[in-house]
Amino acid sequence: MILQRTLDRDQPCARTSGFTLIEVLLVIVIILMLAGALVVFVLPQQKGAERNTTRLLLTQIQAALDTYRLNVGSYPSEDQGGLGALLIKPMFENERLGEKWQGPYLKPGTKLEDAWGNIIHYEMIDKSQLTEAAGPDYKLYSVGPDGQPDTDDDIKLIDEKETEKDSKTVLDQ
Repeated sequence: MILQRTLDRDQPCARTSGFTLIEVLLVIVIILMLAGALVVFVLPQQKGAERNTTRLLLTQIQAALDTYRLNVGSYPSEDQGGLGALLIKPMFENERLGEKWQGPYLKPGTKLEDAWGNIIHYEMIDKSQLTEAAGPDYKLYSVGPDGQPDTDDDIKLIDEKETEKDSKTVLDQ
């Protein structure tokens, strides 16, 4: 018995290595705090990025429509495929118009969808019924994240003349 006790004293106390429950919980709390900060700061930036991406796409389509008009003489109609005429040569009744088409006017593979997967809307405007004929002959817009037309989140290209008129109105008030 005495021999057994002396052997126990000579061996160093074996301590198990590992993390305590408090250390593990502390690491989990720190990770959750970092994830919360990431959500608070990154999500608003993502929404702004989606809106900016859609505005850039609308600007590219607007430039392509203007180039199409310069080449062919008019904006593409629904019979010609609408915005699809910017990517694929439409069938023209007049062969000379077909020869003027120098597309594709957008990079091949460009999706005519906004950042939320909604199609870009393109509508021709009948200028003969309008009293003021400023601006383009078409409406180009995205319905925005909610996918519903004519709501506050729609993204539209604003004509420079309209913004000048709006700023003059604000200054006059």
